[in-house]
Amino acid sequence: MPVVVPVKFAFASRDLWFDPQGLDIIEGDHAICSTERGTEIGLVTRDPFEVEESDLSAPLKSVLRIADESDLDRADGLARKGEAAMADFRRLVKQNDLDMKPVGVEYLFGGEKAVFYFAAEERVDFRQLVKDLSACLHTRVDMRQIGVRDETRLVGGFAHCGQELCCTRFGGQFEPVSIRMAKEQDLPLNSAKISGVCGRLMCCLRYEFEAYKDFKSRAPKKKAVIDTPLGKARIQEYDTPREQLVLRLENGKVFRVNLSDMTCSDAAKKKASEQNCACRPDCVTRDVLERIESPEITLALMELDREMGVDVGDGLDKADRIVTSGPTPRRRRQREEAAAAYENLGKSSRGSRKKKGQAAEPEASSASSGRKRRKRSAGAAPEPTQASRAASAAKGSAGQAPAQQQPSRRRRRHLSSEERDEAFRAAAKRDAAAKASSGEDQGQGRSRRRKHVSAAQKPDVPSVAEQLATGDVKVTRRRPGDGGGAKAARAKNADRPERGSVRDRSAEGAGAPADDQAPKKRRRRRSRKPRRDDEGGKGMRGDGGSPETPRNDA
Repeated sequence: MPVVVPVKFAFASRDLWFDPQGLDIIEGDHAICSTERGTEIGLVTRDPFEVEESDLSAPLKSVLRIADESDLDRADGLARKGEAAMADFRRLVKQNDLDMKPVGVEYLFGGEKAVFYFAAEERVDFRQLVKDLSACLHTRVDMRQIGVRDETRLVGGFAHCGQELCCTRFGGQFEPVSIRMAKEQDLPLNSAKISGVCGRLMCCLRYEFEAYKDFKSRAPKKKAVIDTPLGKARIQEYDTPREQLVLRLENGKVFRVNLSDMTCSDAAKKKASEQNCACRPDCVTRDVLERIESPEITLALMELDREMGVDVGDGLDKADRIVTSGPTPRRRRQREEAAAAYENLGKSSRGSRKKKGQAAEPEASSASSGRKRRKRSAGAAPEPTQASRAASAAKGSAGQAPAQQQPSRRRRRHLSSEERDEAFRAAAKRDAAAKASSGEDQGQGRSRRRKHVSAAQKPDVPSVAEQLATGDVKVTRRRPGDGGGAKAARAKNADRPERGSVRDRSAEGAGAPADDQAPKKRRRRRSRKPRRDDEGGKGMRGDGGSPETPRNDA
């Protein structure tokens, strides 16, 4: 089998194979090779290796020698010469008004000719340009048109990912890239996101297409239902680089599982055998869920075990459990003292009842009715604590009776308008009954109410409650939007006009129309036009006339 060595040239799109001719050449050496264009210098990218005869499409060219220091210096000089020729190349392209973009100039190592690379969308007639370049550079000129991808590869740059362009870093022959590859990788079909610097689809879509295609052929389809010990789960998305699936349970919990850890059910195996296709996994076992480092999944499995009647404890290790200690000696002593004080309180209360007997009842009944009302109006006393019980026990031992528990305070309820009117009438009846009984009380020398004014001095005017009870007075209340009762007041005055007012005097005249039917007197509007000094003084604002209307002295 023939032995070949791959060599990479600066302006070539891929590595070319050459016959090493028995030279001791290895990867990383620079070699002088004989090509179809002439003598060139390139970089050896791999050690010599054997290939099949069928892999060779043409006879191999040979490697002349391994480049030494002088050859490398000459190559550097030719590269600088090509950069200098680019200025003349751009100038002549602009001078000839050609629709092309200069990309680079390459001088062959043997000096046979100079190759000029340019990019253009259509074919360009560059015959005059070749003559001008030959006359300017005094060398043989070869023009080579390249595409936008080759242009980007020669110029170089960085891609969206922040790495060096794949075409510059890896090289190789360009392979076709289609939009189907982007769809297979679940990428957004946005040209700005899937296009490279050259404006074409990115080369990396081709590199990763096979990996995505292989993973999707083995994994269950998206939105498929998977059986798990925690219930049904649905496949939410793929993680192809890690070969994982993102599953979502019915309760909303999300977890990841490796595709290799999933298994196939008997029904899936039977269906695959009937259809003669590969079986896709559709089950996740319990041991797989236990290996997932997720607190939510661990607690869900514990809850499942409790439902099945398995005693799983609290799910904590002994080192993680919090052990509650008993009360401290000081706290225990305080509790004992409080219990003893409470016991003494009960004994003292029972002894006081036996000694006093019925004597406490008249004393309690001798309290005034006003004091009872004040006690009832006060809020309910809070429940006595241990400290308060101990304090009350001390007071009981001193001869003081414990305070009587007060009733709870009732919540105030707002009355409606009908209930409020009824309350006014009831108050009027109570006032009448009080007046009737006041005469009898005066004869007996008892007065229930303290009066500052005698009955003879008090004017005989019915109270508001009496007027409401008889219906002489009606309670008028404000409503939202009535202007503070102003509308009601105006309506009342309209029904009963005051005597001697302008309305009454106008109504007394014979044939005088009503207020609402009387015509309104139009107010004379004064002219706002500026003054004008006329010859005769007419049209002045002070003489009562206007510039348009002459004054009538008659």
